[in-house]
Amino acid sequence: MIKAGIIGATGYAGGELVRLLLGHKHAEIKWFGSRSYIDKKYAEVYQNMFELVEDRCLDDNLNELAKQTDVIFTATPQGYLASILTEEILNQVKIIDLSADYRIKDVSTYEAWYKIEHKSPQFIKEAVYGLCEINRENVKSARLVANPGCYTTCSILTAYPLVKEGLIDADTLIIDAKSGTSGAGRGAKAPNLFCEVNENIKAYGVASHRHTPEIEEQLGYAAGRKLKISFTPHLVPMNRGILVTEYASLKKIGGAYPSYGQIKAVYDTYYGRERFIRVLEQEVCPETKWVEGSNYVDVNFKIDERTGRIIMMGALDNLVKGAAGQAVQNMNLLFGEKESEGLELVPMFP
Repeated sequence: MIKAGIIGATGYAGGELVRLLLGHKHAEIKWFGSRSYIDKKYAEVYQNMFELVEDRCLDDNLNELAKQTDVIFTATPQGYLASILTEEILNQVKIIDLSADYRIKDVSTYEAWYKIEHKSPQFIKEAVYGLCEINRENVKSARLVANPGCYTTCSILTAYPLVKEGLIDADTLIIDAKSGTSGAGRGAKAPNLFCEVNENIKAYGVASHRHTPEIEEQLGYAAGRKLKISFTPHLVPMNRGILVTEYASLKKIGGAYPSYGQIKAVYDTYYGRERFIRVLEQEVCPETKWVEGSNYVDVNFKIDERTGRIIMMGALDNLVKGAAGQAVQNMNLLFGEKESEGLELVPMFP
């Protein structure tokens, strides 16, 4: 059995990790870490775990946790892991970090966008960006996995094949993204109160959202050069889900824009054998309700011949494939398990 520990087990992503790991045949949770609820029964924090989890919440003693487990999930705020990670810890245990501490390779870019000093930049180079469908082989041998977030996972996977194949002008890429309120975390914040969110939709982080450089960096690797994109997130009144609509100018092939069949063939080449990416049928637009509670990403596209542009669309559950599900997928790769173990989740409806 894979012995797992979770730091931040009482946040939304941490709670989802607990749910998924309870259904994993070859993993057991040895440590429910939560600084806010030390010594409180986990099932008292999340009543849905009544008679499923008998453990009490422990502290966030990473050194002790490293001695007792095979893998540690850190579902913590930015800067936490970077402030305490040491070579001694990494020599004892594998770590899957759900924060952004090791996602961005340029430390100055991280510090500029996140407004904090990075305390352990020596580990940034070796950290593997845990987008399984793109970095699968590198994840398998990693000590430290930087688990991508919800906006970035959906945004990158939706456009990746066309950027990689050079079928779009990536510098024209515009990403319009919408998220449910769980993406903002469990902390009490006035902008996320029911009366603020209900019957409302709003943009935020306009031209300044901190996931922008992460998306630029990863799609830049696909393009083979640095990119600048426009990324605008929106908050919508639902619990779960990410929907992205992305726009870019198509490049002509032999004097003509690529056809539907040519674009579809590219998506199928990249994702046709991927367990958790579903390329939808023609004219079917992704919807968050068809991926809710699952580890799936639904993608599709529409060519706008009038403007010479393409509209790419993607949807996922921000707490599963956008956080905890992806983390479990990474764990499976790290320990040689079937990649879909614990993640064979049929989307919930309604």
